[in-house]
Amino acid sequence: MSQTTTKGTAVLTLPSDTEILVTREFNAPRHLVYRVFTEPDLIRRWWAGQRGTVTVADVDLRVGGAWRYALVAGGGFEVGFHGEYLEIVPDERIVCTEIFEGMPGGEGAGEATRITYTFTETGGRTTLDVLTACESIQTRDVIISSGMEVGMQEGYDLVEELAVELAR
Repeated sequence: MSQTTTKGTAVLTLPSDTEILVTREFNAPRHLVYRVFTEPDLIRRWWAGQRGTVTVADVDLRVGGAWRYALVAGGGFEVGFHGEYLEIVPDERIVCTEIFEGMPGGEGAGEATRITYTFTETGGRTTLDVLTACESIQTRDVIISSGMEVGMQEGYDLVEELAVELAR
């Protein structure tokens, strides 16, 4: 397996007025990348990136099951997201809803988005496509302007490190 790293290489595009597509290649087989995205102990190690500490990583990985992640950010406040699993194809695809719980005091709590994670493997490397479908262009633009891309890049770098670590 190549030792080539892919740090900070997630590409964000806007396929429509209500969608966000993030594509990132990982130097690891897809079953390991999938594990890092679905096992609570592993999620706790990457989901906050360098932005805080994950305090909740609840996963009920079944259609109709719920998930919830929360972190305490560097400023000491908690940020959380939750949703429901709509479709699961192990190692290949996860479709779920996602609701931002807002900042302390409920500020910024949002509508549900639909997220499709697609894991594709070629030559021992995994390409992950994450398509976020929003109800409105306003929601899409709020997500884009939130600064999520920086944290996402940090988190995905950690996903790759964990998946490579699992391969050893």
